Amino acid sequence: MAVPKRRKSRANTHARRSQWKADAPTLVKTIENGKVVYSLPHRARVVEGSDGVPLYLEYKGRRVADA
Repeated sequence: MAVPKRRKSRANTHARRSQWKADAPTLVKTIENGKVVYSLPHRARVVEGSDGVPLYLEYKGRRVADA
């Protein structure tokens, strides 16, 4: 494991860490039953019943897990 030869100052550490930024997630817009739905790509989505209760998880049109 690499070990630094000298101690880094607090200012240098904070300057290095300040370069890491969070990215906004890319959302996919789809229309289901006349409603616009935004979802994350390549993730299972929750299928809800008519009363809004989550029923199961679906991915690529297949049921993958119970909610």
